[in-house]
Amino acid sequence: MKKKITAIFLCVALVAIAIVGASLAYFTDTDSATNTFTVGNVKIKLLESSLHRENAGADGVSPFRALCTALAATVGTGNIVGVAGAISLGGPGAVLWMLFFSFFGMAVKYAEATLAVRFHTCENGEIVGGPMYMIQLGLPKIFLPLAGIYSFCGILASFGVGNLTQVNAIVTGMQSVVGVSRLSPVVIGIVLMGFVGAAFWKGADSIGRFAECLVPCAAGIYIVLCLAFLICKIRSIPAALQNILAGAFSPKAVTGGIIGSALRALQVGCSRGVFTHEAGMGTASIAHASANTAHPAEQGMMGLIEVFLDTFVICTMTALVILCSGCKIPYGIDTGAKLTISAFSVVYGRFGKLIVTAFLTVFAYATILGWSFYGVRCTRYLFGCKAEPWYFTLQTAVVLLGAVMNTSVVWKMAEVFNGLMAIPNLLVLLLLSPVLKSVTNSYTRESSIRKWR
Repeated sequence: MKKKITAIFLCVALVAIAIVGASLAYFTDTDSATNTFTVGNVKIKLLESSLHRENAGADGVSPFRALCTALAATVGTGNIVGVAGAISLGGPGAVLWMLFFSFFGMAVKYAEATLAVRFHTCENGEIVGGPMYMIQLGLPKIFLPLAGIYSFCGILASFGVGNLTQVNAIVTGMQSVVGVSRLSPVVIGIVLMGFVGAAFWKGADSIGRFAECLVPCAAGIYIVLCLAFLICKIRSIPAALQNILAGAFSPKAVTGGIIGSALRALQVGCSRGVFTHEAGMGTASIAHASANTAHPAEQGMMGLIEVFLDTFVICTMTALVILCSGCKIPYGIDTGAKLTISAFSVVYGRFGKLIVTAFLTVFAYATILGWSFYGVRCTRYLFGCKAEPWYFTLQTAVVLLGAVMNTSVVWKMAEVFNGLMAIPNLLVLLLLSPVLKSVTNSYTRESSIRKWR
């Protein structure tokens, strides 16, 4: 068994080194190309689609950086804790419904990202956008108060679900490894304040640059660890898939009658899916709006990728690890990270707790940074650029508060603000659907022309 675990760790280490090395090489590559055409006295400007545009720094960021910033807020504790809770509360069938509703979430994310780029604007040399700018630039003035309401709720949600709850998850995870009596929450909070403050040092743009490096590497290593686990438990995968399908329509057959309602599995899968990918809240559109891209629909495709990576890849990996582990699932109880830790420990032994805690910390930290980006954009919209340092200062101070307080009340308040954000955002998407259709049709026509040529 020890040889088996050692071989797995060596393979994982080699793959992780390859991922990190390839990522760094990809991010630091500065090769560029210039296309010049001269036709008499006619000046021709050719715009090309690219993940990394060389002129992005002038008035926007690369589409890839915008995607990573959105993923930083999306990939969080829900990918580890939320999936485990979905299985224990709704049965294995909740995983299928989570993926089902996430499929429609991809369409919503496409609409949000596309319209965000279509109605973005330039402020102080930066491209900014989001639901509040969609309302301001795309709808009649009668809807303008909705922009203020959305921004205000976005600021509050960035402190709640984007900070307090994430810090609490980090503290809980670290204490489960070291011990409650050995590790003070205050110490963890002070250390986290230093890391968060360092990321905020150079303003909102530094968050995007940091997320561009952190998120792909962390997510890639986590996927590799899950794949290594599933290789060891490959014989259990067919049974796990069968339980997911059966549990979606007949939970009694899988849970032993503890969870007997298919409606319960549907409800839990839907709620956990929305919490994970955040489609419909409009927050990700704030990040996607800053992308410097040739066509708005191209960034909409990045929104599709965001949901796919978050739910269909990372969440599915976590669910399969839990179901293939053979661990006893306490149905009807929200187990949190304990179930995921027990599952990883089946293959990785005592390192399972360390692995889950490490990635829970990284993902939660990335979520803090991503939501802070959303919060500072909402702050700028309401109070101007001068308020940004005050927001970052308050966001850093809240980290210490999240480390020591009970966040049960905060979670309830965050859910309320999330709902208040979703209402104006979904209304905007509905009212701007003709614009979305027009933008999409123009993109498909241009794509067909390029393909024909």
